[in-house]
Amino acid sequence: MNKEIVIVGSGFAARQVVKNLRRLDAAVPIRLIAADSCDEYNKPDLSHVISLKQTADDMTRQSAAEFAEMYRLTLNAGCQLTAIDRENKRVSAGGEAFSYDKLILATGAQAIVPPIPGREWMVTLNSQQEYRHAQHALRAAERVLILGAGLIGSELAMDVNRAGKQVVLMDKSCSLLASLLPVEVSSRLQHRLCQMGVEMVFNQALESIEKRDDSLLATLSNGRQITTDVIIASIGLKPDTTLAAQAGLRIDRGIEVDERMCTSDPHIFAVGDCAQIQGKLLPFLQPIQLSAMTLASNVLGGDEQVKFPAMLVKIKTPEMPLHLAGETNRKDLQWQINLEAQGLVAKGLDMAGQLRAFVVSEDQMKQAFTLLRQLSL
Repeated sequence: MNKEIVIVGSGFAARQVVKNLRRLDAAVPIRLIAADSCDEYNKPDLSHVISLKQTADDMTRQSAAEFAEMYRLTLNAGCQLTAIDRENKRVSAGGEAFSYDKLILATGAQAIVPPIPGREWMVTLNSQQEYRHAQHALRAAERVLILGAGLIGSELAMDVNRAGKQVVLMDKSCSLLASLLPVEVSSRLQHRLCQMGVEMVFNQALESIEKRDDSLLATLSNGRQITTDVIIASIGLKPDTTLAAQAGLRIDRGIEVDERMCTSDPHIFAVGDCAQIQGKLLPFLQPIQLSAMTLASNVLGGDEQVKFPAMLVKIKTPEMPLHLAGETNRKDLQWQINLEAQGLVAKGLDMAGQLRAFVVSEDQMKQAFTLLRQLSL
């Protein structure tokens, strides 16, 4: 019987799985199939490439060939997976069929682009490949409109501003990081961006985009028009579930997996941005690392359940960095906010006075690990 483990995807989650499999088993055959080059890069660095004046190639840390040799795997780069045959345990990719003993889906997520007239003029920065397509336009741009004032949009707004460009940051919500934080907590970062010269437009939707000579004309829901050079969509990510759905796997917002990281098919696992674990999408590095460890063990015959401790989320805004943890988006929390010149400490307490969430900034970030131990899960 073919004992090959087939992994679909080449991002952080896929690589973590490979590293954990090799740590546990030096000989098991592994095949990695991915549509991109499979070169390794650090995705969080995309929040800083513009101000650092880096090209997409500058981001490469290790070539695909070096990775394949180091971890003794068969690599099918530039190869699009087209079908999963669960009954015969085969996948089709690049005109070939590959048998698997266990299949691991690490297909990631795609940047959401709103379905508006002119959407084709928007750029996304969710991968090295996407940055490669947009880098020349971004470097030449003097004016940049960023759609979405969430975590990624806030990071990009600061980075593009630091690169000396004129930035407009807009969102349908009424404040920065609205899905993560109450306005009383996010206002310090909002104020800092404003001080830096970022124009923020809230409570507005982007209605359409028109190409005008060498610029773009963006029309907002209130009728205002903004002339800009580049428009970046950063309104969120949608897990890539297309192949899983075609194969009849159970899908909700992402590919549903249990605590063992197993899908509704016992021979197929999912990990990373495409996976929905315990009803949650967890597109952050630490949960992906823990998920990959559990998955690797179970693929090789183990029976482990993934457990997530309280985890820090870092917002990479260098002029005013933030760490947050816990259920920061709960609407029933009472926030105790301590504002000082050296930073902010905000604690979200439930009705019983238990610490359920916190946010710390700047020099106060040294308190993060102490508060993390106090969090009620």
